[in-house]
Amino acid sequence: MTTTPATPAIPRPRTPSESLHNSPPRAASVLAVTARPGQESADLGGLLYAFRRAGASLSLLSLTRGEAAERNSGSARLEAVRPWETQLAASILGIRSVAVANYRDGALPEYPTAELADRIGRAIRERSADLLLVVAPEAGDRADAAVARAAAEAAAAAGISTIAHTRPGIAGAWTLDLGADTETARAIQRSAAAAHASQSDTLPALISRLDLLDSAETLRWLQLPQQIPAPRNDHALVMA
Repeated sequence: MTTTPATPAIPRPRTPSESLHNSPPRAASVLAVTARPGQESADLGGLLYAFRRAGASLSLLSLTRGEAAERNSGSARLEAVRPWETQLAASILGIRSVAVANYRDGALPEYPTAELADRIGRAIRERSADLLLVVAPEAGDRADAAVARAAAEAAAAAGISTIAHTRPGIAGAWTLDLGADTETARAIQRSAAAAHASQSDTLPALISRLDLLDSAETLRWLQLPQQIPAPRNDHALVMA
């Protein structure tokens, strides 16, 4: 028997009066897309905690296996071990589904945006995602910018939204306040970061950075839902 799922609530942009909130945009299924393993914890861990607390189902797509990392604290090849570390970190963060693609780490900007968007679009369909979460271009490197462009393109094709973790002071950004959950959220974030054992040489510096975080997470929209024309015999416009 085939059932038709209920249409999820569509996230909307914050108004100036909503610039500080203690809940994330409404979403039933959030797909985080990252350039490499580890970002789901170090960069997006606090936001993923907030979405999970709000009732969203979480999934993750890392577009590379993280083999270009400068450090390797163990003897195993990074492209073999880092996906497993990502699985462990995801379980700590409450992420239900993890996929790691095989694009070359350090070379994401060299791939056509359409190719990356097609891979992200497949993950959107597989996970029935109604919101994408990425690192904003201004908050990351060239690989993060490539991910953001591809995510926005994939989201536009699917009729869903893309939201980005950014830094304070960016035009159009707003602050999500973790509030009373801050200590728990940051503890989970640190534990997830520590799951990347191959990067243990860099862990003390990362934990020190995470220890400095307060209750604030800064976000902005990259892609809002688009109006899609209804069938020709219906003159109304429907929202994807």
